[in-house]
Amino acid sequence: MRTAPYNKLMPFPKSTHRRGFLKRTSIVASALSFPFVSSNNILGANQRLHVAAIGAGGKGGVDIGYCDQENVVALCDADTRLAAGSQKKFPKARLYQDFRVMLEKEQHRIDAVTISTPDHTHAHPAVMAMRLGKHVYCQKPLTHTVEEARLLTRVARETGVVTQMGNQGHAQSDSRRLVECLRGGILGEVKQVHVWTDRPIWPQGLRRPSETQSIPSTLDWDLWIGPAPMRPYHGSYAPFNWRGWWDFGTGALGDMGCHNMDLAFFALDLKNPIRIEGSGEGGTDQSPPKASTVKWSFPGNEHRGPVALTWYDGGRKPSPELVSQKELPGNGCIIMGTRDTLYVPSYWGTGSCLSGAGMEDWNHIPASLPRWPGGDQDNDMAHHHEWLAACKGEAKALSHFDYAGPMTEAVLLGNVALRAGHAIDWDAHGMRVTNDPHANQWIRKAYRKGWELPM
Repeated sequence: MRTAPYNKLMPFPKSTHRRGFLKRTSIVASALSFPFVSSNNILGANQRLHVAAIGAGGKGGVDIGYCDQENVVALCDADTRLAAGSQKKFPKARLYQDFRVMLEKEQHRIDAVTISTPDHTHAHPAVMAMRLGKHVYCQKPLTHTVEEARLLTRVARETGVVTQMGNQGHAQSDSRRLVECLRGGILGEVKQVHVWTDRPIWPQGLRRPSETQSIPSTLDWDLWIGPAPMRPYHGSYAPFNWRGWWDFGTGALGDMGCHNMDLAFFALDLKNPIRIEGSGEGGTDQSPPKASTVKWSFPGNEHRGPVALTWYDGGRKPSPELVSQKELPGNGCIIMGTRDTLYVPSYWGTGSCLSGAGMEDWNHIPASLPRWPGGDQDNDMAHHHEWLAACKGEAKALSHFDYAGPMTEAVLLGNVALRAGHAIDWDAHGMRVTNDPHANQWIRKAYRKGWELPM
């Protein structure tokens, strides 16, 4: 049962548009000089934020759970069954199924929101929340399309709210140390990066089921579908396997790229690739490939020369000989420079070089990035606490949308190349594929009637 009557065909209540925008424009104009911190809801160190969750089960339950020292005032999930755990943990929080209703009704009580929904419904609540002046923590990948990533980056700048994408390794202490060391030149000039994952751990290469199933009584299927094309409910879409469908997810690359590639993007300031080529096997027009390899060509900048980054998933990996290994683990990263090669045999954490140098050998390189308690053991906690501290004006969230947006763009361009079936040339300024106009259909998407996203 719906918590309140609402016109589902209007994703953004009218009262949150021009009237709210004009009010917030004056707020942002007087924002603090601290980057990405808005003055409209900054609290003192001993004050608690009023936080709401959009997506309250599964990863959403984990994300809002890390806000348990704040005031959790509202929970939202299209499936109330999935929200049950968070409801039990936060019994005073009001429960909603429609994020639009929640943000409209609770806008004067909420300071910040976590967004932990399927990829296709990240952008809509994030844009609405930011335009209401709310700080936003949004799971990776930041968005479902390149155009949406560009939009969220822009809206975050316009509104001045505190933002953070949920790639928790970004706050990991050893990873931040490696970023400092890479910037300090331990490898010489970096030329190549190789990154791989053991995903997908869900089905991909799927074809749309022909049969229909009964919608669970706790699930509002229309809300779950949201901006995607409507289709009958089936258990192969929700609650878990949505990552394996183009209409809802972004496959293994979208899921893990913002984790496993983060060290390279963070240290080398990778953005705006000029060419992307990919090859996959077992994909369909409905579902990502079962295995893929993607290569990005990043141009040089004032700090470094050009960099080639190659991604592998579905059991594919680079040659272990690159790091003198007999075999490689399920996830890892290899960064190759003119002087040495760094090997990190996990999503994040400690690494070592082919020369034999390790973390203890780089103590002469000064620390320049903040460390957060628990960041070497509980990345999630550190990442959330960094965001919460930034919301209170005490810090800067380092995976803010000015970083996460361009990173997500680059990652999702890999999926565009996979769907195109050939190398694509990318014009970042014009936000278009230049050598194949047909491929531009995957840069953006058409939204279901009533769910149009104001750009």
